[in-house]
Amino acid sequence: MYTNEQHDLIRQSVREFAEQEIIPVARELDKKELFSYELTKKLGELGLFGMMISEEYGGQGMDYLSYIIAVEELARVDSSQGATLAAHNSLGIGPLYNFGTEEQKKKYLPRLCTGEALWAFGLTEAEAGSDSRGTKTIAKLESGHWTINGSKIFITNGATDITIGVTVQAVSGEKDGKKEYSTIIVEGDTPGFDAMVMHDKLCWRASNTSQLFFDNCQVPEGNLLGERGQGSKIMLKTLDAGRLSIAAMGLGLAQGAYEMAMRYAKERKQFGRSLTQFQAISFKLADMATKVELARNLLYKACWLKDNQKPFGKEAAMAKLYCSEIAKEVADDAVQIHGGYGLMGEYDVERFYRDQRILQIGEGTSEIQRLVISRYIGC
Repeated sequence: MYTNEQHDLIRQSVREFAEQEIIPVARELDKKELFSYELTKKLGELGLFGMMISEEYGGQGMDYLSYIIAVEELARVDSSQGATLAAHNSLGIGPLYNFGTEEQKKKYLPRLCTGEALWAFGLTEAEAGSDSRGTKTIAKLESGHWTINGSKIFITNGATDITIGVTVQAVSGEKDGKKEYSTIIVEGDTPGFDAMVMHDKLCWRASNTSQLFFDNCQVPEGNLLGERGQGSKIMLKTLDAGRLSIAAMGLGLAQGAYEMAMRYAKERKQFGRSLTQFQAISFKLADMATKVELARNLLYKACWLKDNQKPFGKEAAMAKLYCSEIAKEVADDAVQIHGGYGLMGEYDVERFYRDQRILQIGEGTSEIQRLVISRYIGC
């Protein structure tokens, strides 16, 4: 309903890349918690960074659905690589492109659209998760410079060797007795800025997750992104679009888990018959297929609304909620169909079961999505 020939070609090319380049190394990268610079470079060469950015800034000038299909196809085989792409495009490039000055766009976007450099999105803090207004990082404007102090946590792509900067939400003052939030660009080599990789994760082990630290970190006044005091609005608008990419992660993971379960059920024999010949298993697979199809239609509708400049916030929250929840359900059923083998690292379904867990938390928990939806429907 929402796709065309261009979308089909993108799906085919990304799927071929994922199966040929990612599948052979995904298990090892996950086991060793290794971020792959080689795969990241190849993702850039494939044209997957900056897909929605206009060509004048080095992008591909495609619609949002094209990008979502690319994320979906990566997550179908490995969520870690999907997370690298999604965080960079939606959270890294997105704010710069949508709210940056012409000078800022020309300075940063061309490199960020090639895969040779990454950008991060500094919102979450130890005490500011679902409550983004709990931000304690402070930015003071003095003598033409912002001085930033504070920290961020759970930041994707924040501490790679090719991360050249981060967009930071900070408290920049008070207005009418209320905290004022602004977004500020901090380049990676700025004195007083440091990033540390976080290890021992349950999921997305081959993606880069980091803590960011700002200790009297000074950047020019011109590094303000958007208008002063509009930081919270910028971040929330960014998350609206970002929810679609997390939904794509859930959809792709569910598709991959379903396909694994189907293959295993056809090959595995019990009592002289393949598992697919048992109603208990065939009905489970039927439910999985139905959930995946419903998730895809909901997500693609939300993308269609965005691509046609129509309000999409409600549908984005619904898609993020539903796709992340069915990823959990489908991955769980896939493990059940695999039986004991589904608990072993030699079977990829075990990794999928772990990777789905972040989807109900990252970029707005399922509880927050329900809160957002309830407000849209007038509760």
